[in-house]
Amino acid sequence: MHYAVIGGGSGIGAQTVERLLAAGHHLTIFDLQDPQLDSTDFVPLDLGDATSITTALGSITSRFDGICHISGIPPREGNEVACLAINAVGAFQFLEGLLTHTNDGAALVAVASRAGMGWQDNSDQLESLLSTTIAGLNDWCAAHEMNATLAYKVSKQAMIYWMQKQVATYIGKFRFITVSPAAVSTGILDDFIKAFGPQVAANLARVGRPGKPEEVADVLTFLLSDGSTWLNGIDIVMDGGMGALNLKV
Repeated sequence: MHYAVIGGGSGIGAQTVERLLAAGHHLTIFDLQDPQLDSTDFVPLDLGDATSITTALGSITSRFDGICHISGIPPREGNEVACLAINAVGAFQFLEGLLTHTNDGAALVAVASRAGMGWQDNSDQLESLLSTTIAGLNDWCAAHEMNATLAYKVSKQAMIYWMQKQVATYIGKFRFITVSPAAVSTGILDDFIKAFGPQVAANLARVGRPGKPEEVADVLTFLLSDGSTWLNGIDIVMDGGMGALNLKV
């Protein structure tokens, strides 16, 4: 199989690439930097830059048997525009183009976040975001009073929403599944603890530890496989039980 992996250089992405290569698959990695791995092709891509997206799409000469979208940035002070561009608007532009290079029967699997919970109650704002271009995000953020933490949350809601909207268009042709981890022990874990406050630390204490990148990678790898062909249009939350422990019963 030949898979497209967006964001394969570190953390969950690197673990996913490792598993797919170990299973004998060929990969094309789209990222800012080339991980320089055997059995991979590399295409430079900056999801925050519309020109980079167009260039990357124009360079594709292969057909893909599946897509794994892992790329994203955490919330950091002042990066609300970049968060929405890279995690949502630019990602959707690129994924729409990538689907034209993808074989029937493929799965598009994307990493969202537990921070995207509540997307069902925010469809008006999400529809507004989906109609916005990268160039228009400065004005959109001002109009919607975005800060970095809220922008990150909205970007992940938008990823789940956009993916589920595709099902009606592509039913019987492609599958669309998001995976929404809670805090994962990667190099950006501290960014999430800082952005989302003491509730993150409290949840981690209750479940005993953050998630591991390899645990998320195992799920992503399974979702790309033929073993998951009856899964479509769902969001899989990986939180170690945080949601269940927070139920008021």
